[in-house]
Formats: sequence, C-alpha cells, structure tokens
Amino acid sequence: MGGEIEAIDRDAVDSLIGWWLEAGVDAAVGESARDWLRRSQAMQPAAPTVTNVSEPNPETLAELREWLASSVQIPLASATAKRILPHGPGDAAIMLLSDAPALEDLASGQPIGGQAWQLTLKMLAAIGVNADEAYSASLSCIHSPGARMSDKDRAECADIARRHIALAKPKRLILFGDGPSKALLGEPLTRARGRVHRIEGVRAVATFHPRWLLQRPPDKALAWRDLLLLMSEND
Repeated sequence: MGGEIEAIDRDAVDSLIGWWLEAGVDAAVGESARDWLRRSQAMQPAAPTVTNVSEPNPETLAELREWLASSVQIPLASATAKRILPHGPGDAAIMLLSDAPALEDLASGQPIGGQAWQLTLKMLAAIGVNADEAYSASLSCIHSPGARMSDKDRAECADIARRHIALAKPKRLILFGDGPSKALLGEPLTRARGRVHRIEGVRAVATFHPRWLLQRPPDKALAWRDLLLLMSEND
C-alpha cells in the first residue's frame, strides 16, 4: 500500500501474529431486475427527512444510506424486519460486503458482529488495515428470519450493491460468503475464489465469511491466500 511505516503496540502485534498462526502461516509468503437506483422522474419538494422512498436518488453515499434506512421498497423489507445499516468511511482502504445480517450481527448493530467481527479485525490487521479504515456493508441490510431471497431479490440487491460500491469508492473490496459472490460475480464462492475481480472498477476478491471460518478453522489458510491476492498488484 506504500507510505510511511507506523509503529504498533504489543497488543496489535499479538493480534497480527494470532491471525497468521490461525491461518496456518509459518513463512513469509430471463426476468429483468427492476432498476431500483434510477433517478425519479417526478419532481418533489425538498424535505429535511426522506422516509419510505420507493426509488432512491443517490447522488452521495449519505443519500443512499438514508434510503437504505427508510425505504419500504428494499427487497425483503417488511413491517417486522430489522435493518443493519453500513458503517465506516467513504473512500475506505477496504470495503467488506457480507451476506444478509445474522442474529449475532443484529445484537451488535453492524453487518458483521460478535466473534466474527473480532476475527475480521484480525484479518484486516494482518494486511495492514485498521478497523477505522474499513467500510462494512451487507448485500441486504434486512434481517428477516425465515425469509428466503429469490433470484429476483438477489438481482435487485446486486443492483443496489453496485451503486453502493460506486458511491463508497473503496480502494479494494472483499466479498464475504456465497451470497455476495453469486449476486455480483454470477458464480458461487467455490468458483469465484482465487481470482481478482473488478466490480465498479474496484479490485475485489471473494472469500469465506468470518462466521464460516470460525466453524471451519482449516479454511483460514485459504482465506489468507485470498487476502494476499487482494493486496498484491498482480491479477
């Protein structure tokens, strides 16, 4: 990534070494989707707060995030469904795009929560990225237990995610899990891994969701390879 080398404290060093060891590193090494994001043709008076918007008008990242927080037209949205909104800075070093929030994410109030988030922090530290340099979002911000995402829902969420990436303008992108891989790359994670992709012009890789890595620790070595590929300059 370049730039000056910054000193880190002992806790940060321990976190890095812990992740490397866990990853096994012992040496340097037919139906058209609706266009949810088109500009509305109707002229509406300006209002301080936008609620229940059916068509977003996302000129900025802040406007898109406001739409995600309020619209009832987002796939899987309902009166009882909970939302987990993205967090982090625009122009981030890394954007993390995960699948729909799970119960533990809901409890933490962020797209990746609980122990999975702690593992995510170790993964970011291992590639020299601080937590405050990462932008975290979900393919769908809706937590709706029992709901099943249809192909149409997935295509609509993919359109929203592409606009999200374009407005967030991250330097690099990680797709966490099978859902984002299928939606944005058109193939399952098992086939999408191991290659560099470009999404809205952003260098991207697909890898295992941290929740999966907690259940299958041997796959941390594969995830480590994906992270190295993301941070390299080779395709």
